[in-house]
Amino acid sequence: MSNAYIALADGRVLEARARAPGRTRGELVFTTAYTGYEESLTDPSYAEQVLTFSYPLIGNYGVRSERFESDSVQPRAAIARELTDDVAEWLATEDVPAVDHVDTREIVTSVREEGAMACGIVAGEDVTPEDAVAEMEACKPMSDHTDIGAQVSVSEPTVHEGGGEADIALVDCGAKGSIISSLTERGADVHVFPYDVTPEQVADVDPDVLFVSNGPGDPENFVAAQAVVDAFAGELPIAGICLGQQIVASALGGTTEKMSFGHRGVNQPVQDLRTDRVVMTTQNHGYTVADTGPLEVTQVNVNDDTVEGLDSEELDVITRQYHPEANPGPHDSLSFFDDVLALADDRQPIAAN
Repeated sequence: MSNAYIALADGRVLEARARAPGRTRGELVFTTAYTGYEESLTDPSYAEQVLTFSYPLIGNYGVRSERFESDSVQPRAAIARELTDDVAEWLATEDVPAVDHVDTREIVTSVREEGAMACGIVAGEDVTPEDAVAEMEACKPMSDHTDIGAQVSVSEPTVHEGGGEADIALVDCGAKGSIISSLTERGADVHVFPYDVTPEQVADVDPDVLFVSNGPGDPENFVAAQAVVDAFAGELPIAGICLGQQIVASALGGTTEKMSFGHRGVNQPVQDLRTDRVVMTTQNHGYTVADTGPLEVTQVNVNDDTVEGLDSEELDVITRQYHPEANPGPHDSLSFFDDVLALADDRQPIAAN
């Protein structure tokens, strides 16, 4: 096998085994999920990041496209203790560098102690540690990726029919496919709009609910999505997941902040403050809501008290920081999508301008 090197912002360069060749850079993060590598590797929320798997063996049940959350691999590169040939060949076909035979425990510990950091990876023939360092030094902070929405969003509006029970206007900031299917399976028609959609385009379909999806990067860079939320707040029910929660909170007067290493995995405990019930959730985010503005905190993370759920009866808003659709992960919170459809049932006509 050919050489590979991983350069970290803390000054270390780790040697690894190349499984899929290439040179790239990104923010180094990790997921604690034991399964679901196909879903994780196709999750648009990993755009511009280098994904490390903490579970040691990745690929032990093959690669099946029906599990994909998008049309392509989304992280800039993948790191594992051991990658099977199936996964390595898939990543090579996608031109995504992949390495293994590295101590992923050391990488995960470094990210937990020092936070998500810039990373450079080179894999293949004739690569050097200096090549990896050069890639790392060219890595931009996530907040500097101001156009990241364009990388993961649809370019033109599309419609996914589910039976006409409700019309959902979904702002695609990097939506997982299972979010859309969770809505269509409940009878909703989902009108998917690009991340830079205008309020006028949304109004043209006269939706019952405005839904802001998950996605990568800094929520403050999704200015158009915030403008859409602001335009319809108080007139149209609004829902959001992950980045969507952050965008909704920001649009309504709240603030967000970057976390040290984020939440990425399928075993994050979330407590509902109204019922005291704790459910296990799937998460993938590096930012969180700091100031909730007019929205009520209804759910928190048991581990660190970060905001996991926001509601407003007055504004007809319901958002979740975690992924109720899971894929991979527990299905404890699938009822969120029933709550979204209930918002549609209660919808009042949009006031005339």
